[in-house]
This record gives sequence, C-alpha cells and structure tokens, in this order.
Amino acid sequence: MIYTLYTDGGARGNPGHAGIGAVLYDEKNNIVHEIKKYIGTTTNNQAEYQALLAGLEYAHKKGIKHIHCFLDSELVVKQLNREYKVKDAELGKLFIKVWNICHLFSHITFTAIPRERNKHADALVNKALDIHEKQEHKNN
Repeated sequence: MIYTLYTDGGARGNPGHAGIGAVLYDEKNNIVHEIKKYIGTTTNNQAEYQALLAGLEYAHKKGIKHIHCFLDSELVVKQLNREYKVKDAELGKLFIKVWNICHLFSHITFTAIPRERNKHADALVNKALDIHEKQEHKNN
C-alpha cells in the first residue's frame, strides 16, 4: 500500500514562533493521521524539515514502507532530491535526520507542490501557532 504525506512548517517571524503540520493519507485518500505541534522559535525552513521528519517518524512507526511526500517548500524538496546543496549548518543537521529515516522506507519520493495544494497541512500549522499564542496570552 502506498501512502501520501503532506507536510508544512511555518514561523511567524523568521526566526519566530514556529509550528508544524502533517497529514498522512492511505491509498483511498482517507486521513490516517494528523500532526499539529508548536515547536518553539525557529526558521521557516527548519520548521519545514521538522514537519517532514515528524510525519516520516510516524509513518515508520506504523510500519509504512511506501510513501510519497508533498511539501510546499521547494528548497527542502530540492535538497532532498540532491538538486541543491545544504549550505546552512542547522538545516544540515535536519537534512541528515530526514535522510537517515528515508532509508527505512522501501520507496519514498519528495515533490514540491504549490501552497494552494497543501492547505490542510498549512491549516494545522496555523492551529498549532494559534493555540500556543492563546496559551501564552492567557499566562501573561
């Protein structure tokens, strides 16, 4: 069975408060799992990698072997497809984590898509950030 993973990461400010979102679908396009999480202060690109990593870790834990990954970060996709070099040291650490987990899958692909085709994962990022901001406001 081939699964599909849509991921997104974003920061309000760059760097700024950041969140991740991931949506895993089965072959029949049913949602298998969603991830939304506040991850602290980081950059947009670091959040993109962390979202992908979280989705892949979940998929691996569930025994998934074939997965297609869709991201709206052209940078991350081109780095993972070895079209771009990773020049930033912090991104390099995240790249290695993702690269290592990739070897646990029999088949994995990375495709860049327009933001409009990644609305669900993007909405999860914003929910995570909104929840964090409400809690932070409540505590102050």
